[in-house]
Amino acid sequence: MKAPILIVRKLPAAGMAIFPFILLKKQAYKGDTQIINHEKIHLRQQLELLILPFYILYLFNYFFNLIKYKNHYLAYRKIIFEQEAYDNEHDLSYLKNGSWFSWLSYFKWTI
Repeated sequence: MKAPILIVRKLPAAGMAIFPFILLKKQAYKGDTQIINHEKIHLRQQLELLILPFYILYLFNYFFNLIKYKNHYLAYRKIIFEQEAYDNEHDLSYLKNGSWFSWLSYFKWTI
């Protein structure tokens, strides 16, 4: 998947995926295969959910986690989409070999 990369210096994170773009905080991150792969995983997740539902689920999951854990960083890391991306960002063949909708396996129905 070839995604256009934009440099956004005031980005609050190293990288971010907003379909169809990958946003990076620094030009140097263009060469960071881990960050790029992480964001490409998010782009596929967005496609799987036809884009808008991804953002709704992402925010819902974050706010649910924030109430549950009362900690921004933990709430962010427990987002199902982030779990899939972080778990597989080192595997550069993940998008080619991995199953679609794998983020569903991270869904926990407990409070």
